[in-house]
Amino acid sequence: MLALVHKALVPREDVPPDQVHPEWQMEWDVVTTLRRLGHEVLVIGVHDDLTPIRQAIESFKPHIVFNMMEAFADIGVFDQNVVSYLELLRVPYTGCNPRGLTLSRDKALSRKLLAYHRIAAPQFTVVPLRRKPVLPRRLQFPLIVKSLTYESSIGISQASVVASEEQLQKRVAFIHETILTPAIVEQFIDGRELYVGVLGNHRLQALPVWEMSFAGMGDQHWRIATERVKWSVKYQKRHGIATTEAQLPPETAARVQHLAKRTYRALEMSGYARIDFRMDASNQPYVIEANANPQLAEDEDFAQSARRADVAYPALLERIIALGRAWQPHRMWL
Repeated sequence: MLALVHKALVPREDVPPDQVHPEWQMEWDVVTTLRRLGHEVLVIGVHDDLTPIRQAIESFKPHIVFNMMEAFADIGVFDQNVVSYLELLRVPYTGCNPRGLTLSRDKALSRKLLAYHRIAAPQFTVVPLRRKPVLPRRLQFPLIVKSLTYESSIGISQASVVASEEQLQKRVAFIHETILTPAIVEQFIDGRELYVGVLGNHRLQALPVWEMSFAGMGDQHWRIATERVKWSVKYQKRHGIATTEAQLPPETAARVQHLAKRTYRALEMSGYARIDFRMDASNQPYVIEANANPQLAEDEDFAQSARRADVAYPALLERIIALGRAWQPHRMWL
């Protein structure tokens, strides 16, 4: 098996579990677990050159590529091109197909597809680079401003929720100048933050609904998954933020899981993904993002929710490999 990782995230093999760096925790967890299961794993780090991939495939002849690339040349939207390259080489790979990556990555495009399928998502408008926001009448404050294409809460902070025209102008300018992408301005859904993991190609399994709890955060903060919330353990502990199984009535949980599978199909995803929701006070769930190839570290919410469904971490990785080997790209065009 060939494991593709970002060049800066190649896991060290000479460190004990308690000394693994958080930045390459996922890569370490995946590789060490696969080797423990008896797989022969070759890890290569990739940055902006496809040559090492082809050379490794020609010399190592892997049965499958375990894809953990989230960018190419530090450009997030180019991860789909790496997968396309693997398809051209006719090598099986884990995770989402190129079309699913494209459709889910673009928040505006995905919202349009969800609207066609009558799946609720926040109202929005897009502000291209070097343009100022002009709000349509359907959008009322408060709003939230994000990068159009970046995931993992990159660029999201408490200042992302805006309640005035002045705040809106400043935050859009911040996204343009700092993240260097167009901005999406969307209806802010005040409520609970829910996540649903989905596994499958054609027959899908929705994992138990997970929730990010902001129980310890004061009312002076917006209860959103900011970049610090996602990646700073100290910040999480200080504000009592944690992710755990959502306490929902069975019928509500089943409805959210069903919406997650509908979203997965509407965006033509495969392999595995995490669908993010916000649920308002009336228990209406809105899809806010579809994350192809989400974090696979053993202690992250995707693996934790799989464990709640009696799928242990080694079995989860084996399931992802089996889905990759079963995926047939040409079937998308039939």
